[in-house]
Formats: sequence, C-alpha cells, structure tokens
Amino acid sequence: MNQKLTAAISPWYRHPWPWILMAGPFIVIVAGVFTAYLAVVSNDGLVDDDYYKLGLAVNQMSARDQKATSLGLQAEVMQSAEGPQIRILLRGKPHAVLPVVLKLRIIHPTRAGVDQNVLLHADGGGSYTGKLDALLRGRWHISLEDENSQWRLTGDWVIEQKASLQLPAEVQTAMDSAVVSDYKGR
Repeated sequence: MNQKLTAAISPWYRHPWPWILMAGPFIVIVAGVFTAYLAVVSNDGLVDDDYYKLGLAVNQMSARDQKATSLGLQAEVMQSAEGPQIRILLRGKPHAVLPVVLKLRIIHPTRAGVDQNVLLHADGGGSYTGKLDALLRGRWHISLEDENSQWRLTGDWVIEQKASLQLPAEVQTAMDSAVVSDYKGR
C-alpha cells in the first residue's frame, strides 16, 4: 500500500502552488531592477547642477527686481495666435530708458528640455517682438530682463487661462487693451 501512495505523489515542481507563491517575489525583483535602471538612465530635470551658485545669486536677483520696481517697469506679454511669435509691450517711468533688445526666458516648471530663450527687438513705442521655437501651452515661468541684466520682471503664465500676462500684475488701461486687440487681430 505504501508503494501506491508514493507512486501517485508527483514532485513539487509539478504542482501550481509553489510557482504561484514564488511569482510574487520574482515580480518584485524584476520591478526593482527596472526601477534602478530608470533611476540611472533618466535625467532629473528639476535638480540644477549648480544649485550652490544659484543660492548665492538670490540677493543679486532681488536687487534686479528692485531696480525694475524703481524704474516703474511694467510689461505685457502676448503670444500671437497665428504663429510662434511673441510680443511685449514695455513701459516705465518717464526717466526710464527702454533698451533696444530684451531677453525673455520662458521656463517650464518641470521639463527643462522645452525651455526657451528669446531675444526681442524693439519695434518702437515700447513694443518688442521675437520668434518662439514652438507655441506655448500650459503653465510657464516668465523672466524678462534687459540685455545687460540690470533689471528683471518675473511672473507665472497659464496660457489657457490668460491671453496675455501682466508683469507685474496690474490693471490694464483702455489704451493698452486697444493695442492688445490690434495685435491679436494680426
């Protein structure tokens, strides 16, 4: 009778339950190896390589913001609907001399690969235009400064919520809205 019982029992690897129980740890090992691969290969765009220098430059940036305030600078940033073009209307106190060229940095909050640096040239009357690499969609950090980096205006722009961005945020006058509607019509 013992011979019949031992002959009917198959080896452990022929039963499904050991394999089902081993599948969990095996899946965890594969997921851990894949996660380690992603950590090594992918780029973390949120971490800046020279974070120490950026931390030291905070006071310098604050001074540039204060300089823009003392000049009474205000800007309105607009994106053309027809193509990848951007226009800025810059105004300041009567004694403020407006530069010939402006530097515009358009920074995505999470993806450094889509950031844009645009040189804007004066069209006259405080109007500046420049060409974008691609149309903007979503949320962006905007930084506008003169060519010599003496002053700076900054703000956040959610394109779908606002057709234009006021730097610094301020109520739009009737004359400005006429210029904006003229630009949007082009």
